[in-house]
Amino acid sequence: MTSFRKQLSFRWSDLDPNFHVRHSAYYDFGAQHRIEILESLGLTMKVFQINHFGPILFREECVFRKEIKLSDIIFMQTKVSKMKTDASRWSIIHEFLNEESQLCATITVDGAWMDTKLRKIANPTPEMAVKALSSFPKSDDFVNL
Repeated sequence: MTSFRKQLSFRWSDLDPNFHVRHSAYYDFGAQHRIEILESLGLTMKVFQINHFGPILFREECVFRKEIKLSDIIFMQTKVSKMKTDASRWSIIHEFLNEESQLCATITVDGAWMDTKLRKIANPTPEMAVKALSSFPKSDDFVNL
């Protein structure tokens, strides 16, 4: 698998006054896609609750390149671009591509795993998280941290 990919469906509420997708909707799509991917890898909300851990973000940034309008056909593809060997820290990129494969926007997130009981970075990283992120598709410029 080279990336997780899905076609997006835009709603009227995703638009801004200029009739293109509002900036915060991009972040919402990225967050939803990350959760869907984790669930497909076995890291469901129930698993997080039972094992008292979950993902946290340190940074989330979007670079906008081409406007997206309500009727545009857009695909989002998601890959991991950086990761420590123990999967304790990672960066994920989401690319928004139109039907001509032109890059419309890129979201980059840097994150880690939190122990939800201690409210601190999980150390060591839960093994199931290591396994899931290790099977995550890597970007072409993937870097081991």
